[in-house]
Amino acid sequence: MPIYLEIVVNVPRVEGVFHYHLPDRLEGKVKPGHLVEVPFGRQNVQGVVLRQVSKPSVSETRPVRSMIDDQVVLTAAQLALAEHLAESTLAPLSACINLMLPAGLAQIGDTQYSPGGRSGYSGTKPPTDLQRRVLDLLAKRGPLLGRQIDRSIPRQRWRQAIRPLIQRGQINTKAVLPAPKVQPKSVRTVRLARTPEMVTAKEGELGRQGSQARERRKAILAYLLEEPGPVEVSWVYAASGGNLQDLRYLADRDLIILGESEVWRDPLEGLEFVIKEPPRLTRDQQLVWEAVSAALKRAREGEKIPAHLLHGVTGSGKTEIYLRAVDEVIRAGQQAIVLVPEIALTPQTVRRFLARFPGQVGLIHSGLSPGERYDTWRRARQGDLGVIIGPRSALFSPLPKLGLIVVDECHDDTYYQGEIQPYYHGRRIAVAYAGLVGGVCLLGSATPDLGSQYKAEKGEFRYLHLPARILAHRQAVEQQLERFSIQPSASHFQPLEHQVETIDLPPVKVVDMREELKAGNRSIFSYALRDALHRVLESNQQAILFLNRRGTATYVFCRDCGHSLHCPRCDTPLTFHQPRHSPEDLAPISSIEALMTDAHTQPEPLLICHHCGYQRKMPRKCPQCGSTHIRQYGTGTERVETDLQNLFPQARTLRWDYETTRKKGAHEIIMSHFLSHRADVLIGTQMLAKGLDLPLVTLVGVVLADVGLNLPDYHAAERTFQVLTQVAGRAGRSPLGGEVILQTYQPDHYVIQAAAEHDFFAFYKQELGQRRKIGYPPFNQLVRLEYRHTNPAQAEQAAQTLAGQIEKWLAEESRSATQIIGPVPPFYARLRGSYRWQIILRGPNPVSLLRGRQLGDWKVEVNPPSLL
Repeated sequence: MPIYLEIVVNVPRVEGVFHYHLPDRLEGKVKPGHLVEVPFGRQNVQGVVLRQVSKPSVSETRPVRSMIDDQVVLTAAQLALAEHLAESTLAPLSACINLMLPAGLAQIGDTQYSPGGRSGYSGTKPPTDLQRRVLDLLAKRGPLLGRQIDRSIPRQRWRQAIRPLIQRGQINTKAVLPAPKVQPKSVRTVRLARTPEMVTAKEGELGRQGSQARERRKAILAYLLEEPGPVEVSWVYAASGGNLQDLRYLADRDLIILGESEVWRDPLEGLEFVIKEPPRLTRDQQLVWEAVSAALKRAREGEKIPAHLLHGVTGSGKTEIYLRAVDEVIRAGQQAIVLVPEIALTPQTVRRFLARFPGQVGLIHSGLSPGERYDTWRRARQGDLGVIIGPRSALFSPLPKLGLIVVDECHDDTYYQGEIQPYYHGRRIAVAYAGLVGGVCLLGSATPDLGSQYKAEKGEFRYLHLPARILAHRQAVEQQLERFSIQPSASHFQPLEHQVETIDLPPVKVVDMREELKAGNRSIFSYALRDALHRVLESNQQAILFLNRRGTATYVFCRDCGHSLHCPRCDTPLTFHQPRHSPEDLAPISSIEALMTDAHTQPEPLLICHHCGYQRKMPRKCPQCGSTHIRQYGTGTERVETDLQNLFPQARTLRWDYETTRKKGAHEIIMSHFLSHRADVLIGTQMLAKGLDLPLVTLVGVVLADVGLNLPDYHAAERTFQVLTQVAGRAGRSPLGGEVILQTYQPDHYVIQAAAEHDFFAFYKQELGQRRKIGYPPFNQLVRLEYRHTNPAQAEQAAQTLAGQIEKWLAEESRSATQIIGPVPPFYARLRGSYRWQIILRGPNPVSLLRGRQLGDWKVEVNPPSLL
């Protein structure tokens, strides 16, 4: 009796599952989770086996062609997670499964186009311009895949245009399935084929006496005599000066054997770290750890464990709890995933975990090569790694015995994937995944999102609290101070018997910039911030200046006619930049000197769109009226750096924002440079607010705390409070102490007041009340539907049509608790040349209204972090 399988195919815009049967030669070999090749229409495509079915949904099934990988590529838990993700986000199941496959392994079936036997422009009528472009392209480059033609002739319906050419034989087509782009890496090896005595006896056959070749070959054999097994040829070349010709000479005489050996491409190879013992826990940490350890034990015994929300102020020792939890699951024969919000945080986090778990740490993020990601994925699949660290993509590593998922800085919006399907939040998926595997999800943050805190308040999550900051270890700080010749006052260090476990959070001074203007200060730095910077520089300490805005100026306009310069594709203001990197020069960097040298290679200022990347030169005259009174206004990180250097010429500055970190390795170089005190002031955007431990930073200055506070988005206040609280936590982590200065034009705003007092609960209470009034999460669920079109009238018409249809669905199902908001253009009404319209559904379960309905080109997001 045939064996039938349910398979999801990797074909764009195709939803659902399909049934196939196994040929006799594959019976007993293919299981759920295997990657296979199957026929689909006229193509061969990849598919993942979901399950075996007793009866197919069609009368005649087609056979599975072959297995692409002998081992399963998705675990049973991952298959269940993919189905949960598709169900909860309304995304195609194939898109959810593709998340879990490493780059280069998943391939989409395509059509190959090649010049036909009837060349030229023969036919009853001359070809159209588009047909001629395709014919010329194939004549010039030969056979091409459809996706290659898409790149050469973008945004054109060339497939429809060439159908007559295919019928007339001027173009031939063939269905193809490209082979996976990643494969295991092999290196050539060499080993001795004879005993040492026989090798010595053959020395006379190594070449002419006194020749260089003879000496090289003797050196090769001498080196191999010291090695017990196969050695990479590169090591042999380095030790002996030999080459491949010498190895072949020796192999022909049966003195050595050439072979191949697989090697892992490990991105952590060569990363320096020092093995460390766990520190003593504080009283608060001990209570939290006992709760986490008990939860891990109960989970191993089969009990379903709710997510644990670890709310700890900055510097309270949350990472040590993570480390101990990972240690416990590894000792129990399980594995763990640790998510961090930014690639920039990964090196610092990885070093801490490597110091505790050498040889057991894997790293996954988008900055790695496909080969590095593929090999880490394979090692995870084999169970060779105890813990995987990385941003949200690391969540989909195929660990066979997953027992713990840690989401550090769980409030962070970078855990949300909003660019391509499926649109999901890593925090929510981590909680669901831990439930599917019977493990524990540990969410950590100094500023938990309102949704997670509300669930903890209702008892859906287990709440854990670390209310006090840990005082940095005295010996480590003294070593740092001695190294950098810093002389603290005697009050900074008490005798050992008088030391305390904790230290207060840094005091925050709120500066009303309106009063600064009244006092005649038109600088971006208040008098208080200037004085504080002077003290830090005099004391040979370090400071951070934070502004959540890139560029030198945030808008450019004409003072005569009022015309402002906008992006022609996005209708958003262009930002003025003194360029730091040439856009064409994105090669990796190896030193801070290279970074800073490259930062000044572009002589002319540019206007840049931060949404689509459009660039133009700064005009000398207004394009509207011709006036020369065109100026740039506003403040960005580049402006902060320039003004600081004018104010303190002796200060050594570094900037950490998108412009300075686009090159591979830039994050780590900037951070290591600052940690080694080769700079005094670090200027940056929200990257600075995330989990960095900088013991010599005694001052954090927030240049403008109001940025983003007044955006028309229900998350604006929450995001502002989180980033201000997080960046304030970078100061005062050592006995040197610290201070924070918040500059603002809204000093009485509840967000500013709560951040200044480090008072999460005051903010939570106020913001929760606001959400309750407007009926937004966590009291209701949201679905955002977005439509884009290059024609504004068509975009509006599509939005009005769908809104009318939704109104009918709501009426048919009597959903009085679900409301429709819109259709309206969002805050950014035009992006990347497309006009945007959106519809918001608000209610207890708006997802269920849309499930199973065909929505065409509409983008559907469930509880997105932004409605802008």
